[in-house]
Amino acid sequence: MSNNQSSASSSDDIDPTVQQITAVVPCYCEKNHILDVLKKFDSTIKHIIVIDDACPEKTGEFVRNNNNDRRVQVITHEENQGVGGATITGYAKAIELGTDIIVKVDGDGQMDPAMIKTLIKPIQRGEADYAKGNRFYGLNGLSKMPPLRLIGNLVLSFASKMSSGYWKIFDPTNGFTAIHGKVAQELPLDKFHKGYFFESDVLFQLNMSRAVVVDVPIQAIYGNEKSNLKISQVLLLFSAKHVKNFFRRIVYNYFLHDFSIASIELVIGLIFIAFGSIFGGVEWYKSSISGITATAGTVIIAALPLLVGSQLIISFLNFDVHNQPDQPLHRTL
Repeated sequence: MSNNQSSASSSDDIDPTVQQITAVVPCYCEKNHILDVLKKFDSTIKHIIVIDDACPEKTGEFVRNNNNDRRVQVITHEENQGVGGATITGYAKAIELGTDIIVKVDGDGQMDPAMIKTLIKPIQRGEADYAKGNRFYGLNGLSKMPPLRLIGNLVLSFASKMSSGYWKIFDPTNGFTAIHGKVAQELPLDKFHKGYFFESDVLFQLNMSRAVVVDVPIQAIYGNEKSNLKISQVLLLFSAKHVKNFFRRIVYNYFLHDFSIASIELVIGLIFIAFGSIFGGVEWYKSSISGITATAGTVIIAALPLLVGSQLIISFLNFDVHNQPDQPLHRTL
């Protein structure tokens, strides 16, 4: 057998110790879809945790009265916490059950539980700590996505790349995710945003822990369900939190956790750009007031730091793009 064949064969091996899978299903006003979703979980799922996030339709009570699957456990919040808060409750319960892999599936029917086997394979193979769905792989799926949601995802995806440091992933708001149980135990669940920024916050915290994250192509399902996520309502919130997480990540990864040539490039690049901008701005103002054209030397003194600083920042960004975790965290825990 050739080396390539041996490598391909080993990549398909499933870790026999990763067997217990728990599905976490947060629910809010999804009474019309939840039973259909629960019916689609196959026998590989050992526990199904339904979290009723103070739903006015009493989805949790509806599930208790109309579902006969013994794997289903219903947890009801007395107060609405948001999709993040509901998922955190599910994570905590799954960890308590000693789960190997925790899968999050929304209760609105837009995610096909039949794809869980595909979603969790990178984790079962020991290649990743966290796997997330990506609806942007296939053109057929894109054509079915509402235009506003498509544009919003493009913008949020780029912002998430910068704040999380996972430059090779896409579709950050996708809630179809799977995480290794050991990694979930290490995450500060109490620090996660409890609203729709939850998925982006998870990516940020995973990067802080140097966990490996992968995208898995999935097909989104769009029916008559209505999304509770309104891009116009969360745009400012998401922008502010992405900026905050970006600066936190840079400070932690390049000045507290490590200090490398990239750190020096960032500092010197920012100093040069600041000097060139301030000096150039002052000289331009003086020239506009006096009417005297600035000398070539003055222009060079302003332009050169800007050029050098820009090159240093570009070099830093190139380093950051390639500085993604590549050793699964769960192997060392």
